[in-house]
Amino acid sequence: MPLRLVELGAGTASKTCILLEAALRLSDDVTYVPVDVCSNALELACANVECALPDVRVQPIVRNYVTHPLRLEPFDGTTLALYIGTSIGNFSPEEARLILRNLGAQLQTGDALLLGTDMVKDEPTLLAAYDDSDGITAAFNLNILHRLNRELEANFDAGCFRHRVLWNSIESRIEMHLESMREQDVSIEDADLDLHFMPGETIHTENSYKFTNEGIRSLLEEAGFEIRGAWKDSRDWYSLTLACLG
Repeated sequence: MPLRLVELGAGTASKTCILLEAALRLSDDVTYVPVDVCSNALELACANVECALPDVRVQPIVRNYVTHPLRLEPFDGTTLALYIGTSIGNFSPEEARLILRNLGAQLQTGDALLLGTDMVKDEPTLLAAYDDSDGITAAFNLNILHRLNRELEANFDAGCFRHRVLWNSIESRIEMHLESMREQDVSIEDADLDLHFMPGETIHTENSYKFTNEGIRSLLEEAGFEIRGAWKDSRDWYSLTLACLG
């Protein structure tokens, strides 16, 4: 039976080869369809898979699957959709449901989805993950201001903002902010915006939703899937859930 693995947000597919190796043990007709908005990442993904697993047929799709729903070619076999990073947590619950509904509309009876989710943890662990001692995440967050300066002719002084992380237990999400450390005025010329910041006022830059078992079940069921199995690490920090169309 032919097998097709379709991966949303494939990136460089560095970890997907493990699943593709397993697929080759089940079928001698395996197709891999990596989907990503970044063409450079997809080129690297194709090269990685073709080098490691030359028997796998690779058919990349450059697409923003959030703004432009995926359109898969008809397939005479079984499709396993992969969303195995924690990228689903970068979207609001409404957006996440829409992504999975759109994906489900491209699947047939007997196809399945393998979904990766980052689980709710104790607050200190969550905060430490997004405010690391090496300052890597802080630099990533502050780089937004540098890009605004470079690409939209803004005049942010990044030294007057600090990285701030909050755990919103009601929404079950980590929030990343850039907090103004003094009263200041900023202009974004290309957007025709003039902004005034008070000390402590923040720019809300990113959300990362975390899941409970019930949250995963609710998301999948509302998107039209039924859970068939789940696997977690020893600390229950990360989950892979297998679901089929309901």
